[in-house]
Amino acid sequence: MIVAVASGKGGTGKTSVACALGLALDRPLTFLDCDVEGANAHIFLHPYLRSEEEVVIPYPTIDRSKCDACGICVSKCHFGAMVRLGKKVKVMESLCHGCGVCRLVCPQDAVIMSGRPVGTVHIGTAGLMRFFCGELRTGEALSVPIIKRLKKEMDDTVIIDCPPGTSCPAVEAVEGSDFALLVTEPTPFGIHDLKGMIEVCRRLDVPCGVIINRSFGEDREVESLCKTEMVPVLLKVPFDRKVAEIYARGGTLLEAMPKLTDKLNDVFIEIVGLKR
Repeated sequence: MIVAVASGKGGTGKTSVACALGLALDRPLTFLDCDVEGANAHIFLHPYLRSEEEVVIPYPTIDRSKCDACGICVSKCHFGAMVRLGKKVKVMESLCHGCGVCRLVCPQDAVIMSGRPVGTVHIGTAGLMRFFCGELRTGEALSVPIIKRLKKEMDDTVIIDCPPGTSCPAVEAVEGSDFALLVTEPTPFGIHDLKGMIEVCRRLDVPCGVIINRSFGEDREVESLCKTEMVPVLLKVPFDRKVAEIYARGGTLLEAMPKLTDKLNDVFIEIVGLKR
């Protein structure tokens, strides 16, 4: 069972819920921290990190002795990463996605694909969990290759802490999951962005359910949206200052609200049933 814990916006408590779910299940599983631009699950799970692996993408370099600056690679690059400057072709590193089209179309065989590191995967264990955490290199923009590397680590039970939002990194993290737990908050921004994430799940054909974090009990607008979209509200986590105090010390939701252990197990059982 692959469960993606996602959210339409940042700050809804997605990582808190993902970590709490992993701890509540208390069984062998794999935890993937795919929020590679701001990974912080390690703060709460305290993993023992035993190794790390560099993530490298293909990167074109130009053989000046062969290149005649014909410009075919420039015209075929979908990302605008190839630029012709007089009699030279320059690769814009920050724009290059490593797709290799430039090498395929070059009539002079002047493009050589080498490697460019974009980030790191940290590997370890946290209790019964296999723990994998992606970290985007400072100044880099391409997080998807790191997420793809993380998602090679599959198991019978997998929890994916997804990047926030509805852009490429979030889509890559959710795609292929058995179920998406969408963590939201009862605010105008939370409701607006939840709607976008529900649409992403629908397009990816990934069933989803909602957890309302920082709930005041009556969350009519969120519940109305979920009813309209035919998405179940699986759990409400009440607003409580104690959670923020424990969170600030690196504690977890379960420390603040021990009763959530049984409730999260019930949620997991329910989503297994919904998947079937």
